[in-house]
Amino acid sequence: MTGATIERTAGTPPFSSSKLSVLRKHPYFADLEPEAFDQLCRYAKHITLKRGTAIFSKGDPGTSLIAVISGTVKISISSPDGRNAILNLIGAGEIFGEIALLDGLSRTADATANTNCELFVIDRREFIPFVRSQPTLAMKFIELLCARLRWTSDQVEQVILQDLPGRLASALLRLSDKHKREPQGRTISITQQEISEMVGMTRESINKQLRVWATRGLVRLEHGAIVVLKPEALQELVEAGSSDSE
Repeated sequence: MTGATIERTAGTPPFSSSKLSVLRKHPYFADLEPEAFDQLCRYAKHITLKRGTAIFSKGDPGTSLIAVISGTVKISISSPDGRNAILNLIGAGEIFGEIALLDGLSRTADATANTNCELFVIDRREFIPFVRSQPTLAMKFIELLCARLRWTSDQVEQVILQDLPGRLASALLRLSDKHKREPQGRTISITQQEISEMVGMTRESINKQLRVWATRGLVRLEHGAIVVLKPEALQELVEAGSSDSE
């Protein structure tokens, strides 16, 4: 991770409680006993990254679990001819890198700092023995892997069976779900180029569809962001498999 600033000390980590709360609030660590959680925190390295920094590449050894404290991480793949596909955007409070961490094989995609980021990184050599000592945590990670598999199946279904409006609506709802309690709408920090790489359509097609929805009041377009105003209407498009692109 070129350009990364890394902090780690023996004993109790010198991190603020607000940073550690990212781990404590995560559903997979929330039920740990205080002593076990303190032990987990001692394993954490605090890393700050600048936008565009490569975190790992497809094929790299899976040596760590990573939690996002602030910022956004892009998970993507690329083809030999230079085409890119964004698989997911990981935001604050989320973890990633668990597949290669648990099976000990290589990374399945690239991870890049999509914005300036703060991360916690926990080394596999410490995390795997820790999981073995915490059977409840092991079950949580089985649940996490099952959720990832269901999410992947949904993505495949959308690409194969849905047209552009349905695929775009699905992506917007998925990305905005964490903001669903915000009264002014669900704001997604994403460019139209990035979302085009998520749904497998051209930026021009994405722009045209978003402008149609903006005139209907379903979304609002901002610089570097999309605000979902009427998620129920987008959900109807998803469920219908929508051919309503105009």
